[in-house]
Amino acid sequence: MTPRFLFPETSRRLPAKRYLSLLLRSLHLVGVAGLAGHFLFALEPALWRPYALLALSSGSLMLAMELWCDGIWLLQLRGQAILLKLVLLAAITLWPAAAVPGFILIVLLSGFFSHAPGRIRYYSLWHRRVVKALRGPDGLIRDCGQP
Repeated sequence: MTPRFLFPETSRRLPAKRYLSLLLRSLHLVGVAGLAGHFLFALEPALWRPYALLALSSGSLMLAMELWCDGIWLLQLRGQAILLKLVLLAAITLWPAAAVPGFILIVLLSGFFSHAPGRIRYYSLWHRRVVKALRGPDGLIRDCGQP
């Protein structure tokens, strides 16, 4: 049985989602750039902490927005890459010796999945095919027309 909150019968629409997503992504990039001061240059916390909060809050809002529309995002490689980045972030906070390579790996994963073709980003290991989700009234996954 699938939780209806994550996997609604019909995908939910969010007004101005595209513009909200652009704004949040841009803020997220500013936050990650400032957070690099901590990982790459060992700056004082007062200098990088506001950027860390910006990166975490904007990233959390983007994640919540995707999950609210349709949880199929969790089954696509683009969602799984986000979850992997969160695991890596947790790992580098527990293992400081891996902070620099871990941070660089997170940035590389971000760049790859942001610019990868749709056949990679929308691929679902669960379905073993590309799934561009919009769920119709019958509950079946439809192609949403995203490239």
